Amino acid sequence: MTLPDGASDVRRVGGGDINEAFHVVLAGGAEAFVKTRQDAARGEYATEATGLVWLAEAGGLRTPRVLEIHERYLALQWVSPGRLDAAGEEELGRGLAETHGAGAPSFGASGGASDRACGPSSFGSLRLSNEPTADWPTFYAERRLGPLARLARERGVMSPRAAQAVGRVCGRLAELLGAAEPPARLHGDLWSGNVMADTEGRPWLIDPSAYGGHREVDLAMLRLFGAPSERVFAAYEELTPLASGWRERVELYQLLPLLVHALLFGGSYVAAAEGIAARYAR
Repeated sequence: MTLPDGASDVRRVGGGDINEAFHVVLAGGAEAFVKTRQDAARGEYATEATGLVWLAEAGGLRTPRVLEIHERYLALQWVSPGRLDAAGEEELGRGLAETHGAGAPSFGASGGASDRACGPSSFGSLRLSNEPTADWPTFYAERRLGPLARLARERGVMSPRAAQAVGRVCGRLAELLGAAEPPARLHGDLWSGNVMADTEGRPWLIDPSAYGGHREVDLAMLRLFGAPSERVFAAYEELTPLASGWRERVELYQLLPLLVHALLFGGSYVAAAEGIAARYAR
């Protein structure tokens, strides 16, 4: 492991599937959360750090302040963990609506100075391109579902028939995804484990894979992996109602994290992804 120079009071804490994580006191006296991995991809922690800043700049929700960036570690403001209360759940919904509404320069990465968050998205050991496309159906097909299905087929995770079903879904996205919306500012990996609460019950966003995309992606993933409460979605819709037909698109957007989990963990995630692909490929 690699830790900041002068770090003291080092204590191991939970930090995800692929990183080691520690509570430390930095040389200057600040408490920090440090995630570290010797085989981290080049620029991985810098991309995560800029994603945190980009989300915080939207003004909707808190993210930990970035303290130090290194090729082998990322040091963030220490947030003492608590439990999300009812007010915090409503704040999460409103804050997500504000974050999404802050927008993005493109679907994916624009490459401009204002678009600092959008290097390749990391999902565990997987990396997905955020090279921009002209519209959302193209991005979702060519930067998300298509590459994941090809990789699943190459690794023998999915059958050729199932991978072909994902391909047919990609060909139908223009009709399946509803009315066009401008790019939203996405967390990109928004399951319940990436929403933490502080000791006052307030929500914080952590571990982003940020990019410009469709806001229903974040909401669908939050529903898939244990949203804190329906209060979250009610508060979101009170501020920013979803477009007509969103319920029919929930599983279509859940196909993305299910393909990721099928590749990383196999098991029941494979069958779940194949079932959804078959439904929308008709």
